[in-house]
Amino acid sequence: MTSLVLGPVLRHVGDDSATVWVQTSAPAAVEILGARTRTFEVSGHHYALVVVTGLTPDTRTPYEVHLDGERVWPLPGSPYPQSSIATRGPRSAGRHRILFGSCRYVKLADPALASTFGIDALDAYAARMAGRPAEEWPDALLLIGDQVYADELTPQTVRRIAHRRDEHPDWPDDEIVDYEEYVGLYCDSWSDPEIRWIMSTVPTGMIFDDHDIRDDWNTSDVWRTQMARKSWWAQRIRSGLASYWVYQHLGNLSPEELADDPDYAKVLAHEGDAWPLVADLADRADAEVDGSKGIRFSFRWALGHTRIVVMDSRNGRILGDGEHLMIGDREFAWIEERALEPGPTDHLLLVTSVPWLLPPAIGDLETVNEHAAARPGWRGALGEKIRQAADLEHWPAFYASFERLARLVAAASHARGDEPAPASVSVLSGDVHHSYAARADVVGAGEAPVHQLTCSPVHNHVPPYVRIGFRLAWHRGAARLTRAWAARKGAATPPVTWDKLGGPYFGNTIASLEIDGRQADVVFEQPTGAASLREAARHTLTVPDRRTR
Repeated sequence: MTSLVLGPVLRHVGDDSATVWVQTSAPAAVEILGARTRTFEVSGHHYALVVVTGLTPDTRTPYEVHLDGERVWPLPGSPYPQSSIATRGPRSAGRHRILFGSCRYVKLADPALASTFGIDALDAYAARMAGRPAEEWPDALLLIGDQVYADELTPQTVRRIAHRRDEHPDWPDDEIVDYEEYVGLYCDSWSDPEIRWIMSTVPTGMIFDDHDIRDDWNTSDVWRTQMARKSWWAQRIRSGLASYWVYQHLGNLSPEELADDPDYAKVLAHEGDAWPLVADLADRADAEVDGSKGIRFSFRWALGHTRIVVMDSRNGRILGDGEHLMIGDREFAWIEERALEPGPTDHLLLVTSVPWLLPPAIGDLETVNEHAAARPGWRGALGEKIRQAADLEHWPAFYASFERLARLVAAASHARGDEPAPASVSVLSGDVHHSYAARADVVGAGEAPVHQLTCSPVHNHVPPYVRIGFRLAWHRGAARLTRAWAARKGAATPPVTWDKLGGPYFGNTIASLEIDGRQADVVFEQPTGAASLREAARHTLTVPDRRTR
């Protein structure tokens, strides 16, 4: 009998439709709520993205998964409520809870290591959520980077790949390389019972960050050249991007976008194993030059009057021929169009795995380092070494893109036509292993408050020296010193200033945006037990709406 390997994972949800992703043990017909589709095969593994249509807006519908007519979900004896799909609609347009976070390392079997990493914040949230009424469940979950760690392996993964040394002596012992090994990472991460259940019930959007591929991925053109010299790298980047497309990217798309995707259509129409097609897609994505290969991993969602634009700030980087951009011009224009398109918008969320606004001292250091690394000779080589060693590759290290995002934020904070300005504009990020909320003043901005909201890690270890460094980097005295130093080095004055509302918060953390009409709060929570969390902080993101006075 064919079994369910992973999933179901509830992905895009609209007013009357939803997509549900599954991985199965063999080819099968997958049926959910009357929608039926065949699996497709990639490198010997079987997947389906079931498009469920004809749902009623503003309803919650329990569902089951059947393979070849046999029920395989829910699992027998499951302690969790039945998985369900909550559609959007006019009645639910004003109240939302959006969960977000990044850097979720897999559960560890070794007790000592497990104690070091602590309780997974998303695990704890899911377990607590299961005991609460469905009306309190989140409307969306945004996993914004490092869903798997391809370069920081658990002891059990190292043992699992040890057999390959005889066949591939040039492959690294402590990193995964091929697609099969990526499948193992996703199985380890998504088989966790709490995670499996919450992802089956809460619409989940995903974007990668560096560890999904490798630390410092696309830091610079020099980094890409260095990695290309490694005999195993071509296989690694192909496998990483191919698995990302299958496991994470496809479910971000709406049914209409899926129907218009030529690569997805080719895979569905292919007889047998579609690995050659998906490998070609991955190669094109790695060679992407600002949309020229027809691949875009950025995407948008909408929840009522809350607009979510998720930006690919890793694979979308432009690094060659003297250019140094976080996102190419063509893709950035697509992002701007989605962020600024007409229509009522109470809250705009711009999601990027790496923060736009860092601790100010670090931001200045990254901007100066960008100039230093671009110099010829030994000075540029030294700057590049510092960039890679210190991970100086966030938005301030791509200063032209940093400024362009500031201009977009400023434009988005104004009223447009007959529509009022949004009540808030927020940039959501992860990556930096501490969480914080910062209020920004942007040159040319309108009346909408602007914030940087960062949540990291969901489950990872933060060494003491990292905590000390980030605390110092947020200190106002350090910020004044680095700003003066950056100015002496010729760095432009940034078009934005910012102060933290709260943080840095260290330890495993999950954040939620709680939206009620034009009011919004961000809440940071940290686990205190397997099914309990404490509120580390709550910050209001909006000013009182004058129209309601």
